[in-house]
This record gives sequence, C-alpha cells and structure tokens, in this order.
Amino acid sequence: MTVQSGEVGRPRAVVPPGERGATRIADRVVVKIASQAAREALGPLPGDASPPHAGVTVHHDTARVRIHLELDYPTDIGARCAAVRRHVAERVGALVGMEVPEVAVRVERLHPAHGAAQGRTR
Repeated sequence: MTVQSGEVGRPRAVVPPGERGATRIADRVVVKIASQAAREALGPLPGDASPPHAGVTVHHDTARVRIHLELDYPTDIGARCAAVRRHVAERVGALVGMEVPEVAVRVERLHPAHGAAQGRTR
C-alpha cells in the first residue's frame, strides 16, 4: 500500500523483509559447496588423488549435481558413492535451500593403497 497525496496520516503498509526481493545464488557457489561436501564425505584421500570436483545444473530452486572423484583401492565403491550422494544432497539443500533430486557420482580413478599388490596376481 502506498500513500497517495490525499491520504496524509494513513500508515504505510510494511512489507516483511523476506518478501522484499529475491536471492540468486550463482551456479559456481553451488559447485563449490557440492565439491566441499564430497570432500567431507570421503575423508582423507590417497596422496596422489585429485580432490573431488562438481558440476551443477540449477533450474529455479532445484540443483542437479554431478560429482567426479578418485578413490583408494580396495574400497567399497558403492557404499562410498552412496555416502557422497547423501552428504552432498544434505549440504547443498541445507546451505543454499535448494532441492537436490539427483547427485550423480562418477569414479574417475582408483588409487592402490600403499603396500597393495599392483598388476596381475594369481
């Protein structure tokens, strides 16, 4: 409600702060949060492993996330990827307020643990 010239003395309607505008979160911010969340979920990585990196597609209040990572070997790949998916979805949802219906995880490389046999064994 606005005050017209003939309405002097009428109180002006106050718009609550949450309804005054819009917040836009850049895709690169969501990428950074998703990458960090994947690092948190994985814990320590082998010394020569690259840190996880992410890609996102944001549409309105929905983010679809792709995580690329490297893991140590041997490991339970399925369980580790499930933990990454869960943690990334939770953190992105909590920190930026977006729905995350999909987190695709791609394992790019496996790093043998120190002392693990390399090559073919019989």
